[in-house]
Amino acid sequence: MKYLIVGLGNIGAEYEHTRHNIGFDVVSALATKHQGDFRQERLADIAEINVKGRKLILIKPNTFMNLSGKAVKYWMQHEKTGLSNILVIVDDLALPLCKLRLRPSGSHAGHNGLRSIEEELFSNQYPRLRFGIGNDYPKGRQADFVLGKWKAEEWPEVQHTIGSAVETIESFVFMGLEKTMNHINK
Repeated sequence: MKYLIVGLGNIGAEYEHTRHNIGFDVVSALATKHQGDFRQERLADIAEINVKGRKLILIKPNTFMNLSGKAVKYWMQHEKTGLSNILVIVDDLALPLCKLRLRPSGSHAGHNGLRSIEEELFSNQYPRLRFGIGNDYPKGRQADFVLGKWKAEEWPEVQHTIGSAVETIESFVFMGLEKTMNHINK
């Protein structure tokens, strides 16, 4: 069994540990937990880990958020992974801070990374794990908020939820989408 685990974010030091890069942070934590190291490859930084006989290909697209679909499509074809064995980790303004929600499919809801994936795959029928980043920003300042760093008082809860997201990915791989959704979405 092979899985493509995609963390969405933007490359560059200025984007590290921002709300929009939570997908990168989650897949990095998963790689660290299972002694995986990222290396730069075509269109993405990639790490391969084996977890109890399952091969997980972790990618952090280096195409910037708005072109994430190019990396996802390439690695999906390269690794011969079907839509049901892909999991995309993405930030979500519509969810309260540190709320996780697993879905089997859905709209991009205005998220440019998901929009790019949908356009490249001609489908929105792939699982995604949404990580709530809250929406505590003044009117007209959404971009600054999303691209901003976490507040110091938020960081401990964010780190805890990153750990929960890693456990959710492992559950997705071993227990399947439906059982994991029933557990995480309650």
